[in-house]
Amino acid sequence: MNRASSIAILILLGTSGAGLTYIAQHSSAPRIVAEQRLIDSRNLLDLLPSDSYDNQPLDQPLTLENTALGSSTLLAGYRATKSGKPYAVLLRSQTLGYAGAIDLLIAIDENARLIGVKTLKQTETPGLGARIADWPNTWLQSFTGKSRSDPDDKGWALKKDRGQFDQMAGATITSRAVINATHDALRYFDDHRQQLLGSAPHE
Repeated sequence: MNRASSIAILILLGTSGAGLTYIAQHSSAPRIVAEQRLIDSRNLLDLLPSDSYDNQPLDQPLTLENTALGSSTLLAGYRATKSGKPYAVLLRSQTLGYAGAIDLLIAIDENARLIGVKTLKQTETPGLGARIADWPNTWLQSFTGKSRSDPDDKGWALKKDRGQFDQMAGATITSRAVINATHDALRYFDDHRQQLLGSAPHE
């Protein structure tokens, strides 16, 4: 086999290999996207009891207005419904912790009470503030059932700041940031309840 033939065969093999790789990647792309979507869905929706909603909240993001709040910024919002009736609103919030941004997911039921709070992203100090990302999280669970008025505005603070909440040990700044962001979300919910729930406000 002469050199020209060898080069031609190598080019043919290389082209065939590239084509097969492209086809494999192209055909698997929808599956990868679907799997990532499922992971994202579980990550964002596991604050809600699985039987509490029957829609696809992530497929119907809410339009949020005036998202720059006192101590945080709202990044996104979703509504969970069952049989067409609102069950909860999920607000994705970003606040500034000790080492950088903290992204939270805050679930609020139709009666304006917290279902739960979960950390989605954080860059806090390992072993201290980074424990905010543990799931399940005992400290974050202390917010469950609370509302904008329970406790009152002064109560939405650390005990060392004359509020009602303990802090995570060694993580004062992280704890304070999460409390303030959660309180922000509750106030936002109360101020935009009709828009968020898509129904007339409750008496």
